[in-house]
Amino acid sequence: MIVAAETGDDAAVYRLPDGTGLVQTVDFFTPIVDDAFDWGRIAAANAFSDVYAMGGRPVLALNLVAWPVDTLPLELLSRVLAGGQKVAAEAGVAIAGGHTIDDPEPKYGMAVTGFVALDRIVRNSTAPAGATLILTKPLGLGILATAIKRERATEAQTKAAIDTMTTLNAAASEAMVDAGAEAATDVTGFGLLGHLHGMLAASGVAAEVDAAAVPFLDGALELAADGVVPGGTRRNLDFLNAHVAWGVLEGHERLALADAQTSGGLLIAVSDEKVARLLESLKERGISSYAIGRTIPGATGHIAMRGRVLPE
Repeated sequence: MIVAAETGDDAAVYRLPDGTGLVQTVDFFTPIVDDAFDWGRIAAANAFSDVYAMGGRPVLALNLVAWPVDTLPLELLSRVLAGGQKVAAEAGVAIAGGHTIDDPEPKYGMAVTGFVALDRIVRNSTAPAGATLILTKPLGLGILATAIKRERATEAQTKAAIDTMTTLNAAASEAMVDAGAEAATDVTGFGLLGHLHGMLAASGVAAEVDAAAVPFLDGALELAADGVVPGGTRRNLDFLNAHVAWGVLEGHERLALADAQTSGGLLIAVSDEKVARLLESLKERGISSYAIGRTIPGATGHIAMRGRVLPE
């Protein structure tokens, strides 16, 4: 094994006899949007993201389905699978079958296999002190998904959330590999600060984050202030309180920064001499980028927040 469970990285990497790295990951979840086709698209993009976070390329997937066959029509499941197939086709991934069980609560996702050049693996455990932290998607996906479920999201907010979650991290991954980024992870269920803490803890460094530099989807902060927040986000915040110096941030800002994401962006640590190259490479590929802070020497895994989150 090249990368296993010790550092809590995004995917496992196994050395094949020819020297290629085999990347393996799995992810699935319950519906987070109303449309079955969109749910399938989001689940596929989310599953592939772990391979992209390692600097790899997904090539093969197996569907994982739990479905209440007595209460939901199979025609609806076909829409979910069609959504997954669409994003798989965009990613150049072959879906080679899968497994389905009868379950009271619907769930969908994929087991994904990919490849990575062993000299180009990007890990979460190799962030040096003094690196710039680059984020490639705005936050607020968990908050907006909760707003969708509670019928509090506008049409524009729903579209923005779905568009963000169905955007593959393939181009961002290519850019960070080309730039020689030192470390990366994708931002999913543990939220931005949860995944940052994991990177810092695995790398033996700390970080400072500029709250004003962190991007949010329109309406996310307002919804957080109104208490429209998923349970996973609140659990993230409870965990983070032991590792984050929040400074002047108010409660809703802390929740927004801890928001549990689905199919979020990449969080990339890159040394100063490579920052310009990474930003240019991301721009060339049409990928947004936000410099949100720096890794620093200090208590392992500690995050110091600076300033306030800017109003939307």
